[in-house]
Amino acid sequence: MKRQRNGLLAGGLAAVIVAMVGLAFASVPLYRMFCQATGYGGTPRIGPAASPGEGARIVTVRFNADTNPGLPWRFEPVQAKVTLHVGDEQVAYYAARNLASEPVTGVATYTVTPDKAAKYFHKTACFCFNEQTLTPGQEMQFPLSFWVDPAIATDPNTSDITTLTLSYTFFRSLDDAERSGKLAKAGPHVGPLVR
Repeated sequence: MKRQRNGLLAGGLAAVIVAMVGLAFASVPLYRMFCQATGYGGTPRIGPAASPGEGARIVTVRFNADTNPGLPWRFEPVQAKVTLHVGDEQVAYYAARNLASEPVTGVATYTVTPDKAAKYFHKTACFCFNEQTLTPGQEMQFPLSFWVDPAIATDPNTSDITTLTLSYTFFRSLDDAERSGKLAKAGPHVGPLVR
């Protein structure tokens, strides 16, 4: 009887451990989906949703670019800002240049501030979370298509917002950092290193 209880207890503990490990691996993609669906933490919504058409309110979207010190690139927005009607789809560009003497692969992450307005910022096409490889000295422009939901004007929490800032940060990709022996300097990333 005692042996049977110990066996059940051991089996239960093993199941809990397996479930916890599974949740640990699933937590990053689940968190990313949660942030994209709700706008939590300054994460704008991404998807093929079409803009609802031009609204009366005008907002300004500023563009910011940062590069992790472990990535030998110059990265900057092509335009500092755009002013648009809510609901009007716009295209903007960022530019990067590889300053290294070898090919380097980077990955971009992004946020929108103020955080409370992120759920109203919709990107229909962007370069974030996709690996981008630049050869030595190569320059490239990265397009971004977006629109701001007209509901930003009717939400009491965001009705006073007239300026949003879209910030991208480029990091050396984990695979590239590992391959080049610079993993310790690659910077923080979204998601685990997958083999």
